[in-house]
Amino acid sequence: MGTSARAVFDDFIVEARKVWGPQAPMSERVSQILPLMQGLVSHPAIREAVKSWPSTEGVGNLLLYTDPDYDFVVNAVVRDPGRKGSVHDHADAWVLYGLVEGTETLERWRRLDDGSVPGYAKVELESASRGVAGHVDVVSPNDIHAELGGPDRSVAIIFRSVRLVGRVLQNGYDPVTNTVIQRSGPNQAPFEIAA
Repeated sequence: MGTSARAVFDDFIVEARKVWGPQAPMSERVSQILPLMQGLVSHPAIREAVKSWPSTEGVGNLLLYTDPDYDFVVNAVVRDPGRKGSVHDHADAWVLYGLVEGTETLERWRRLDDGSVPGYAKVELESASRGVAGHVDVVSPNDIHAELGGPDRSVAIIFRSVRLVGRVLQNGYDPVTNTVIQRSGPNQAPFEIAA
């Protein structure tokens, strides 16, 4: 009998805690988490498990884990085909966004104004790359980005360096109206990976 998705995820958490524990510089910790995330999102047990995960459309994020000591968070999103994600940042958090299933377009945006006018932000698309299952995108603090669903359902697991929702306001950008709003972030729906 193969390894269960729950066991694979639990092993990932054990290893992530080892990385976060020594309090190395954040960029070093993120570079050590990257291969762990690549292994997690590529693992056959995880790829099989996500097939039954519910859509997160209208829900927010699935909350898979919040670390009680180091405060990092692991979420998941299950996107319907063709879903257009909003342009946003994650404030001062590092985020690793790993696709488990499907394809998505991963956009990077650049802010052109100086931020001196409240509620105004002019942003432009800087790049767009295709993410495929097994790919992990590293999003640095304050990087403006968006994820756009592909032609089929897509599932991503997200590692956040710190819990943001309810603590830190993040920015949402509208490139059509040149506006920016501060918001708490997506709703967190607790979800247990089956044993």
